[in-house]
Amino acid sequence: MAKNDYLAIFVIWTNDNIKEMKIYTDAELAQILDKDIFHKIGDAADTLGVECYVVGGYVRDIFLERPSNDIDVVVVGSGIRVADELRKILGSKAHISVFRNFGTAQVKYKGMEVEFVGARKESYTHDSRKPAVEDGTLEDDQNRRDFTINAMAVCLNSSRFGELVDPFDGIADLEDGIIRTPLDPDITFSDDPLRMMRCVRFSAQLRFFIDDETFEALERNAERIKIVSGERIADELNKIMMTPQPSRGFVELHRCGLLQLILPELAALDIVDTRNGRAHKNNFYHTLEVVDNICRKTDNLWLRWAAMLHDVGKTRSKRWEPAIGWTFHNHNYIGAKMVPEIFRRLKQPMDAKMKYVQKLVDLHMRPIAIADNEVTDSAVRRLLNDAGDDIDDLMTLCEADITSKNEVRKKRFLENFRVVREKLADLKERDYKRLLQPCIDGNEIMEMFHLPPSREVGTLKQTLKDAVLDNRVPNERGPLMKLLMEKARKMGIAE
Repeated sequence: MAKNDYLAIFVIWTNDNIKEMKIYTDAELAQILDKDIFHKIGDAADTLGVECYVVGGYVRDIFLERPSNDIDVVVVGSGIRVADELRKILGSKAHISVFRNFGTAQVKYKGMEVEFVGARKESYTHDSRKPAVEDGTLEDDQNRRDFTINAMAVCLNSSRFGELVDPFDGIADLEDGIIRTPLDPDITFSDDPLRMMRCVRFSAQLRFFIDDETFEALERNAERIKIVSGERIADELNKIMMTPQPSRGFVELHRCGLLQLILPELAALDIVDTRNGRAHKNNFYHTLEVVDNICRKTDNLWLRWAAMLHDVGKTRSKRWEPAIGWTFHNHNYIGAKMVPEIFRRLKQPMDAKMKYVQKLVDLHMRPIAIADNEVTDSAVRRLLNDAGDDIDDLMTLCEADITSKNEVRKKRFLENFRVVREKLADLKERDYKRLLQPCIDGNEIMEMFHLPPSREVGTLKQTLKDAVLDNRVPNERGPLMKLLMEKARKMGIAE
């Protein structure tokens, strides 16, 4: 990664960092937690004579003033017993689910979900991220947490209700906007390599920076990601993708070496070749700019993935042509062919979602080609016919793809896109399916000329379709039949 490229985006992040939080006293925390459910949890623990604490993300988000529905409770003792006691206190409206193999329980009550677990300590083997678990103290439980900002706990017992336990100074890290591990980061990441993905994900979600020592451990332990299942990695990638500014996460994945292992096709775009004094742009940073652009317009995860992969074929298609310079001919087609293999490896869905991403990657150059010239009705008809119901998403992707620093050129493209959208709207209003699909279909062609499904049938269908799309003949049976017979005679199919 070029140092200047990273420094440029680092400055953007620094100016955009969000570290809004309040520091609360224990008395103020008690007021915030002054809700029936928390007092009832404390009552259940007091009845059984054990300590209990609300921990993790719920506590972190209190200080960040972020809404949170995930309530995790640690019990110094049996979490299942406290959950069962809580169900008795809450009565018939509460529902409990017990997972004895994991030593956990969940209580659902009036739309809330509370997860209970006993305090524990863990030990790992090198070839697995599944730990050996034994009962532990609150200190043991906080030691095993992934990051300091997730290791804070607030007591729910009546005698200490609202008391914050923060052994790793997570409050200070929240104030400074820092992601840091409670203990040695090499041990934290080597024990459970998924924590490396979570580290980057929290950095992106909260717009926090990763502590230097923690980041260096990411670099040292990147190869350990290979023991993590593809499904868990995909889940973290999708969470990063759904942040307001995914570039933060993907740059950090790249800097520490994880991206090269998870999505090497994207990492490979981070190169600028120069020949005869002519260089092409850095397509990695261009891609991230496109993704950030599109995230301002849509929460559609798969449209965001289409933006991330739209130029992924450029590495394989790059050529130097002396008369022109650097070219990336057919990178859209090559990229579309790469989408299924990428989705399969990343354990992303291989259904209509993958086909949607593949389609947008394949078509993303079409509106740009139209907008670079005179916007003709014929070109817009063809685009609408090929994109179908995904045309609006395709246009959103293409508008996000205009990252030129030449303001005159950028303005011209966007103005032409506006014209394209107007023509698309006009065609839709006039029922484009009726206008664009020839009224003589393939079945009728086969029956008319006694042909099986074949290349000849496809050629005849395409002849009719091209004529309609180019508006050379009206989409009416008489003119199309005449054109069909002429083409069939030329092909030697009809006399």
